[in-house]
Amino acid sequence: MSKADIYTIEQIAEIVEGKGLFVNKDALVTSLVIDSRTLSNAPQALFFAIKAQRDGHEFIGNAYQNGIRNFLVSTDVAQDQYPEANWIKVGDALLALQKLAIYHRAAHQLKVIGITGSNGKTVVKEWLYQLLATDFNIVRSPKSYNSQIGVPLSVWQINDSHNLGIFEAGISTVGEMSKLAAIIEPNIGILTNIREAHDEGFANKREKLIEKLRLFEGVETFIYSPEHVLPNITLPGKKKFTWSFNQPADLQIVDVLNKGTSSILKAKYAEKQVEVTIPFADAASIENVVICWVTLLAMGYTALEGTYRLSKLVKVGMRLQLINGVDHCSLIDDSYSADISSLSIALDFLNQQNQHPKRTLILSDLHETGKSANELYQEISLLLNQKKIDRLVGIGEQIGAHQHLFKIESSFYKDTEHFLANISEQNFHNETILVKGARKFGFEQVVKRLAQKVHDTVLEVNLNALTSNLQFYRSKLSPGVKTMAMVKAFSYGSGSFEIANLLQYHKVDYLAVAYVDEGIALRKAGISLPIMVMSPEPSAFDAMLRYQLEPEIYSLEVLQSFLHFLPRDVVAFPIHIKLDTGMHRLGFEHYHMAELTALLKNTQQLKVISIFTHLVATDDKQHDEFTKLQVTWYEQMYEALSNSLAYKPIRHVLNTSGISRWPQYHFNMVRLGIGLYGFDGALEAQKDKGKGDGLKTVAVLKTSITQIKHIYPGETVGYGRRGSLPNGGQIATVKIGYADGYSRAFGNGVGKMLVDGKLAPTVGAICMDMCMIDITGLNAEVGDEVIVFNEEQSIVALANEIKTIPYEILTNVSQRVKRVYYYE
Repeated sequence: MSKADIYTIEQIAEIVEGKGLFVNKDALVTSLVIDSRTLSNAPQALFFAIKAQRDGHEFIGNAYQNGIRNFLVSTDVAQDQYPEANWIKVGDALLALQKLAIYHRAAHQLKVIGITGSNGKTVVKEWLYQLLATDFNIVRSPKSYNSQIGVPLSVWQINDSHNLGIFEAGISTVGEMSKLAAIIEPNIGILTNIREAHDEGFANKREKLIEKLRLFEGVETFIYSPEHVLPNITLPGKKKFTWSFNQPADLQIVDVLNKGTSSILKAKYAEKQVEVTIPFADAASIENVVICWVTLLAMGYTALEGTYRLSKLVKVGMRLQLINGVDHCSLIDDSYSADISSLSIALDFLNQQNQHPKRTLILSDLHETGKSANELYQEISLLLNQKKIDRLVGIGEQIGAHQHLFKIESSFYKDTEHFLANISEQNFHNETILVKGARKFGFEQVVKRLAQKVHDTVLEVNLNALTSNLQFYRSKLSPGVKTMAMVKAFSYGSGSFEIANLLQYHKVDYLAVAYVDEGIALRKAGISLPIMVMSPEPSAFDAMLRYQLEPEIYSLEVLQSFLHFLPRDVVAFPIHIKLDTGMHRLGFEHYHMAELTALLKNTQQLKVISIFTHLVATDDKQHDEFTKLQVTWYEQMYEALSNSLAYKPIRHVLNTSGISRWPQYHFNMVRLGIGLYGFDGALEAQKDKGKGDGLKTVAVLKTSITQIKHIYPGETVGYGRRGSLPNGGQIATVKIGYADGYSRAFGNGVGKMLVDGKLAPTVGAICMDMCMIDITGLNAEVGDEVIVFNEEQSIVALANEIKTIPYEILTNVSQRVKRVYYYE
């Protein structure tokens, strides 16, 4: 940043019209922070205590401990606890952040492209960056920072060296876009499309379109498709540039020729025929390419120059993938992009991982950053120190030339080929490795070498979706209500430490596992959260003590055994008391209360952390009276037990489906299980009526085609000759069977998988490691991807096909199936 881009804390207080209390009014601020865990240059950071799903004021202590000394707050804070801190007090911290961004944007005269729409915003932004980076020094939104918080943080990156900004804006309800428009102030506006995505906050498509168009009030040029606007709506822009697949437009696509993994787009522009070959074949990518194409034309590029640049587009790396690596390592694949903003985001994701003692970064040269090489690698060195990275492997001539700037364990190679030839000297073992590189370095070769070779069938777990589902349920809780997350049964089949790390990072209060060995695995992976064990076995009591695992006590026998086991010097060991109010599975019943209270009253060795029960039908309206009766019995038993103690243990009765339907029973804590993964029986009725339930699909199970065969009428398929195609056709053998968790009940056409976007039924019996599907009439080749379940072909649908529940489908996915975790 130039001097003009650096503010003092006193100047910021004036800009946001806040009340300042400073120990150093001249303290410099170069970075803005909303999360105490994702710090960059802490001494010159300003922490905004924003009240969102979590109140930022709760994390001021963490931020101060991590080195931050500048704070903007909206409520009173015990400032004497932070003697070196500067404070700005405002009415609303989010509005103050936006006001500061508006000021900062207005201080810079650069051309700005603003993008909004239902889909494609981030891809269009990243492709425009690829297309225009040779002509402009560009600042852009990191990843998909397009919210009320993300946009101001994006705009804050602007400095005097930038001459083009590309920012995306996303909204969820009426009244939000005007705030983002004031921050972005675009000169060129791009409306990608208007579709059903994110409809929940709007009365109808018209209302959503009008709200999104507010971003473009005052733009010089407005780029859109007539297919995505409505009649009788005034469109913004002094100039308008249009594109369409179906009607006359400035750029009218007249034909799309699919060539396998590429496409030829033929179009009409300025009364001439033009065409471009692009390395994409899916409909979404083709539409996004057309939007970029028309943007180049609107900006004055010739048709020839535009088609040349478009042909060189490369896939946007939208995901950070977490996979198993060789030699007990975990591997984070971010091998498709390289800039300082995405590096910081990737390092934060790396820091969430606690399963290994060492964190390693493999990093290529970074190009087109707008900074001198010396300035860039000094900044990266500082970033690695702040993020506590243990080792750096630098690949490229530039980073190698600046190796003296890095004070951590490091080694350097001139190119990827040189690194791969000498990879054995690195001795990677029991560490988390982030692979981050510019596409030209071909780091996919590095990932391939370091990834564990496993079964081709993959369960993809979307960590963003899981986080969104967690926040969905948290939004329904009153302040102070705790969350216990159920991670038993390999986190419902989705993983172990990978899920627990994320939940710990997002500060859930408790984890729950079924058995002691699950808890031990989490402790060994660096999980420090309190963990309740639901089925404690006497043989594992010693391990529970050593690993600080908290048993669920559900009977007098278990309680007496545990008391007998505990060494005499143990005091106030945490336990959880389970009451049976009608489930009749595990738990104390009312006639146990006298003996239970006597035992607990006469020992100092135990502390009852919580008293809970399990409600049997919180999702089912026909059993609501029984649910109320269960809670009545629970409250009576709780009072009898807690009155004998000198304290009030945590109360909790609700599982996932109860959180939405029974807010009056949230008490002190709720237990969140299958809802984290996108399933809630209490919300299914609303979903069937077309109302969004707010939950996102977390897991996608996919496999691939091994072989394709032509079947003649009368021929049979599979064991027992159970399968046939009466009229003949084609079958594909796919790499999933009952040993992978794909039940034999799905055989003979009961189960269906998505091939080329269309459902293909199974043929014959399901084998141990594979099965056959009918692909007659479908566009399919050996090696093609096959979807077993995703958002479209849902787990709920699969469960219905074999008359079971989503829990069983998800938990049955075998551990031999490779898990890939990704963060967008």
